[in-house]
Amino acid sequence: MMFIIDGRVNSGQNMSMTDRRLAVRMLTLNTVAFTVCFAVWTMYGVLGAFLAEHQVIPLTKVQLGWLLGVPILTGSIMRLPVGILTDRFGGKPVYIGVMLLAAAGAASASLAQTFEHLVYSGLLFGMSGAAFAVGIAYTSVFWPKEKQGTALGIFGVGNAGSAVTTLLSPIALDRLTNKGANMDGWRQLPLIYAAALIVMTVAFALLTKNKVVQSSTPKTLKTMLLPLKSVRVWRFGAYYFLVFGAFVALAQWLVPYYLSVYGMTLAMAGLMASIFSLPSGLIRALGGWMSDKFGARATMYWVLASCTVLFALVIAPRMDIMSPGQGVLADRAGTVTAVSDSQIQVGDQFYPLASPSPESKQTTLSDRGSSMNEGTFILPKSSSWQEPVVQVGQSVKKRELLARGVTHVYFQANVWVFTVIVFLAGIMMGIGKAAVYKHIPEYFPEDIGVVGGIVGVIGGLGGFVCPILFGYLLKSTGLWTSCWLFLAFISALCLVWMHLTILRMTKQSPATE
Repeated sequence: MMFIIDGRVNSGQNMSMTDRRLAVRMLTLNTVAFTVCFAVWTMYGVLGAFLAEHQVIPLTKVQLGWLLGVPILTGSIMRLPVGILTDRFGGKPVYIGVMLLAAAGAASASLAQTFEHLVYSGLLFGMSGAAFAVGIAYTSVFWPKEKQGTALGIFGVGNAGSAVTTLLSPIALDRLTNKGANMDGWRQLPLIYAAALIVMTVAFALLTKNKVVQSSTPKTLKTMLLPLKSVRVWRFGAYYFLVFGAFVALAQWLVPYYLSVYGMTLAMAGLMASIFSLPSGLIRALGGWMSDKFGARATMYWVLASCTVLFALVIAPRMDIMSPGQGVLADRAGTVTAVSDSQIQVGDQFYPLASPSPESKQTTLSDRGSSMNEGTFILPKSSSWQEPVVQVGQSVKKRELLARGVTHVYFQANVWVFTVIVFLAGIMMGIGKAAVYKHIPEYFPEDIGVVGGIVGVIGGLGGFVCPILFGYLLKSTGLWTSCWLFLAFISALCLVWMHLTILRMTKQSPATE
């Protein structure tokens, strides 16, 4: 494989100092541009939650899920054609086109008066998500194979753009709307995003050089799409559905999650959501290094196993349940002669009763106050007691109920414990994103754009499908934690698929996979 840089051939193996400086500059510009694009791509995560919370534009939970998903849909679907265009024409012109279209969509969002207008604008600025397919191919061709994992990991730090949105957009909305006094001020936020894209486009046009993969034989569209017949491509896509698609979905979904489950302000919810998204984006560089050092396959084992466990740990919702417990039955027939909270007397026989603890008398989460001020309980707490159901003078038969049992189960789903678990899941997803893309230059060195595009499409579709599915799961179950059950299932499914594939590969040539 050879590369053409402004007409000059470079094997990509022995980098001169000039080539290395160019590669570093291109990696830096690609990463910054991707950060801006990713911030724009997830804009509705905060803006949609703001509009829904204040009903500036009436939005239901399901509509909010769709609003979060539509930009992801465009960015996902367009990754394949954008990847093909990058392989054919190079990353510079394609990147510039993507950013200009996204800027137009962001500007359009500032004019929205209805849910439908927001959807159409989201579909347009969702083009910013396709920047990933451009950047992966555009970054790879500047670096030799043994350095591509690290380079792509650094490029993937641009995922932190979602944290920029969740961290800064709530503060910006607070100021732009004058703390709610001028609700129409929200329209300036999409314009700020559009301006950032325009500035980045100008910098990209002035400071980058184009680079095109020179194949030994010219490729037709049919030839370029041949890798899509490989099961390996679709398996990589399934992994990316989880580690990238679910990441994008959660980066947005966690804002309304914290708003509704923990009663936080928009600014605080954005801050807590950024604890998930910011480290996950930054850690991707470490994931690239780990993939180079230990191998992408070993890295993915740790990622998928960890995600399965971590998502399973947060499935249990906040709960305060009163349930029937162990009651007290009469050993023999007789007449009730005394009844108190601590015992019941039938004839000359005494039946001691368990008394409720003071905490058990507080039967609702609101009675206990905000979880921010509670003690930290990792596991559910339960207590049981008995309450008399008979009166003095009443005749009872053998095995008749004297006192009913009551069991109180309380699980606070403490916000800090929850955030730590989600933070760790985000870390593993960030490492996994780099590990998935480490495979592509190794197995498909002349089809990085196409294969990276289709893997990105599948992963991006996860970012589209998940918020919508989360919304429907919430509507049908009434439980915000239903999303974690779905993600734990997907994690386990990917882990089993990978393990079975590796077992099969030990018995036959990898080429037959």
